[in-house]
Amino acid sequence: MTASASTPYTLRWVERISAIDRQAWNALALPLAAPILEWEWLRRMEESGSIAPASGWQPRHVTVWCGGRLVAAAPLYLKTHSEGEFVFDHPWAQVAARIGVAYYPKLVGMSPVTPVEGYRFLTAAGESEERLTAVIFDAIDRYCRRYRIAGCSFHFVDPAWRPLAERAGFVGWRHQGFRWENRGFGSFEDYLGDFNSNQRRNIRRERRALEKDGIVLRAVPGRDAPRSFFPLMYGLYAHTNDQFGIWGCKYLLPAFFEGLYEDYRHRLVFMAAYDRRAPAEPVALSLLLRKGERLYGRYWGSFRRIHALHFNLCYYGPIAWAIQNGIRYFDPGMGGTHKIRRGFRSLPNFSLHRFYDPRMAHILETNIGRINAAEQEHIEALNAALPFAERAAADESG
Repeated sequence: MTASASTPYTLRWVERISAIDRQAWNALALPLAAPILEWEWLRRMEESGSIAPASGWQPRHVTVWCGGRLVAAAPLYLKTHSEGEFVFDHPWAQVAARIGVAYYPKLVGMSPVTPVEGYRFLTAAGESEERLTAVIFDAIDRYCRRYRIAGCSFHFVDPAWRPLAERAGFVGWRHQGFRWENRGFGSFEDYLGDFNSNQRRNIRRERRALEKDGIVLRAVPGRDAPRSFFPLMYGLYAHTNDQFGIWGCKYLLPAFFEGLYEDYRHRLVFMAAYDRRAPAEPVALSLLLRKGERLYGRYWGSFRRIHALHFNLCYYGPIAWAIQNGIRYFDPGMGGTHKIRRGFRSLPNFSLHRFYDPRMAHILETNIGRINAAEQEHIEALNAALPFAERAAADESG
């Protein structure tokens, strides 16, 4: 524990989230829009063994105290690789190797293996966020320089927090994501009304495909989900990832999913697919996070190949549920330009970076403008392909 110079604050680096009192941490995390920095979620990542030194994630959380009160915190991880970050910074690592500069270890701020926008430092209400943020940045810089950490990055950052980090010298790197917005829809048919006639037919056809196969979808809030859903979700998650071989993203262990039942299921929503001929257990599940007016798609899987199941379980079913339950925004997860065909707009999110080697810092600062401009062009090109009726009408009039 070290006292911060010229402040009433004391700094403490901790190596596991469970070393921090649950209520003290959540007093800072619960006011946030996204649920991914709450104590229970981060603890399950660590306690399950999914996020641990053995997997290349070493927790190095920094906490700030005023007397005996936790007033700020930043979940951080020391990394020896780039897996599970979903910002795909391998080109920067290749540049570093080419000029003979170490790229690892690096310090990363994010909710591990969770590409959901919302990372920021946690600060107590009534305290100066700007001052506490500066205290944490200073602590990070001193830590990185002392232990020869190559760089520090924050991923999927809260847009409202990003300016504070950029003023501290971190460089923003633009990435492409997706989001659906509920524009006051009263029903799934209202949502379909946004599309041109051709895509409305396609979506209705994909919805009917499940009926023809005898598959029924049911939304199950986490509070009502049986315990059996949680190990089943792991099995489905693992099966789906195994199909992609080295391209899979199987980072979580069974204990993570099973542990969610104990203290985090209030944040979960399952979409369950049942076969009418054998309805005892779902043949497929998708797992979503819900907090307030926001919904986040996380994991899905099926033991059977069923036509259009993915689109229904991961997009149409959650959208229908979102409309019924007052959800305003739905983030369906990473990747997949097919999301455009389902009405998800492309939009940017940002990671923030600082390299401690001056050569790498110069290369980043010199090239990031061009890289970000190219990514913005990609985002705009995706949105130009949205199959909305208003676009078709505009094209005809033009």
